[in-house]
Amino acid sequence: MTVRVLLADDQTLVREAFAMLVESAPDMEVVGQAVGLARSERADLVVMDIRMPDLDGIEATRLIAADDDLAGVKVLVLTTYDTDENIVDALRAGASGFLVKDTRPAELLDAIRTVAAGEALLSPGPTARLIARFLRGPAAAPVTAGPDCLSDREREVLTLVARGLNNTEIAEKLGLSPLTAKTHVSRTMGKLGARDRAQLVVVAYESGLVAPGAG
Repeated sequence: MTVRVLLADDQTLVREAFAMLVESAPDMEVVGQAVGLARSERADLVVMDIRMPDLDGIEATRLIAADDDLAGVKVLVLTTYDTDENIVDALRAGASGFLVKDTRPAELLDAIRTVAAGEALLSPGPTARLIARFLRGPAAAPVTAGPDCLSDREREVLTLVARGLNNTEIAEKLGLSPLTAKTHVSRTMGKLGARDRAQLVVVAYESGLVAPGAG
């Protein structure tokens, strides 16, 4: 399956470099280089800069997440790490993850594949602690319910997702099969009204189920 990628960045040189990189991957194609083309070009994923002059990446992400016609479109946000709070605002708005602009080419391609497959690009360690610190601030969570609606097992799964574990790691941690772990993650997303795993991370920290810096 070919991942249809849309690039949204106001720096022409950066955008063109990303376009060449994406087009070099046999399983990807660039279908546009503007946010407004997300619907007409039926992109699977938008690589979104945060700082853009006409429509900033956070608001653009929010508009995509709120559009039923774009329900399947994932957003991977770019950042230079100098706008930490904006990164978290983007996750609240519906982004599925973020990476830095000076990331290695292979890592960018892997990130696109990860997010397009429905995974959250949120690794444990300093990145998770950064997210946790800002998510505990006042803001409305982008979900329709809190963890109180979950079973004990689903709360365990939510906690592990928030700590950056993938389905295989969750399965090993809880003594489950990978398929069962995946089913628990899917049910948890459904109960919470979450678009993807990134929003599971958001609700886990904002609800206090996972504390900042927890290992």
